[in-house]
Order: sequence, then C-alpha cells, then structure tokens
Amino acid sequence: MSGFEHYDRELAELDKEIRHYATVCGIDLANRYEIDACLRQHHDGWAADKARESLHGLLILRLKLEAEMLELGFFPPPLVPSAPKPSEY
Repeated sequence: MSGFEHYDRELAELDKEIRHYATVCGIDLANRYEIDACLRQHHDGWAADKARESLHGLLILRLKLEAEMLELGFFPPPLVPSAPKPSEY
C-alpha cells in the first residue's frame, strides 16, 4: 500500500493540482491529444517546463493511485467527468 488511506481526499487534492497545472499549461484535460502534445513538448523557459514536468508527474501519480484503488476493489472517479448524454438534459 502506498500510504494513501483516505482515497477520496487524496484524489481530490491530486485532481486539484492536476487541474491547476493543466490550466497553467493551457490544455484541456478532456482532450487526450492536447495532453500528449504538452507532455512531449519541452519548453525553453524554466517556468513553462516546470509546469509541464509537474503535470506529467501528477498524472503518473494519479495512475498509480488508481491502480492501487482498483487492486483493493475501489472504483476511482474519472479525472474529467463525462459530458451528460442528450437524454439527461
């Protein structure tokens, strides 16, 4: 176990940081292509590249936490909620 005992709280805090760095990087987390492009593109400026590296690390950490939760029988909520179906309006 990774030491995360309060999965809901840990995920909420992690997701808040991920959303922050996604905003700093100017990407939409619902768009996988934007995420991939951002993570592949190294920036010349330290601040921009630090945000990209932070986002990359946080996304990896979330995947590891999700895997741990699934192993224990928990179902992690999605990072980006799906859009409502037309019948749900």
